[in-house]
Amino acid sequence: MSNAFKHIQERFEGDWRAADKRNTLARLAIFYIRGLYHRIFFKHASGMVLVGKNVSIRYAKYLTTGNDFIIEDGVELNCLSTQGIKLGNRVTIGKNAIIRPSNIYGGAIGEGLTMGDNSNIGPLAYIGCSGHIEIGNNVMISPRVSIYAENHEFADANKLMKEQGVTKQFVKIEDDCWIASNCIILAGVTIGKGSVIAAGSVVTKDIPSYSIAAGVPATVIKSRK
Repeated sequence: MSNAFKHIQERFEGDWRAADKRNTLARLAIFYIRGLYHRIFFKHASGMVLVGKNVSIRYAKYLTTGNDFIIEDGVELNCLSTQGIKLGNRVTIGKNAIIRPSNIYGGAIGEGLTMGDNSNIGPLAYIGCSGHIEIGNNVMISPRVSIYAENHEFADANKLMKEQGVTKQFVKIEDDCWIASNCIILAGVTIGKGSVIAAGSVVTKDIPSYSIAAGVPATVIKSRK
């Protein structure tokens, strides 16, 4: 267990008081114990798993995680999907986030999520991966971000929209991107490597690499290069 916590201990800055550090590590030890139970049901887990309280992991046999996976309090992680949920090393899913490729009460099975190393999903985020979503390495997804990989069909005005089905579309966020809080990313979009999406933006079309984009709909306002 001490080896498993080595990388976490290294994150404590020099100004941490010893008592605060002990309290934090004690809480993480409880997360670790929960993780020992949950990981039994995963398809594969390479290293340490930390699980907060009131976490729901459904269909865990479709979940693959790398080293040092952290899933915070209140997360709903539904793993039922054709391609599974595949998470790299040192991935964190923030408090009360929802990852949902498929409905929990039936219907079509979604495609799933792939996420690279050192990436995180922020608190209260919604990842609707009914179409496949691919998130690269070192991606920061801030609180309340929503990503949708499908659109409802509505062309026939004489038919209920609920009965017209959906169109699934691939969504990709390349390496080293920062998606700021309250952004919405719609189906079919690719966000290029090294890009920043400003808070509150709605991304409806592809964003080139190393761009800073903002607005509704999001447009490129500056290049980082």
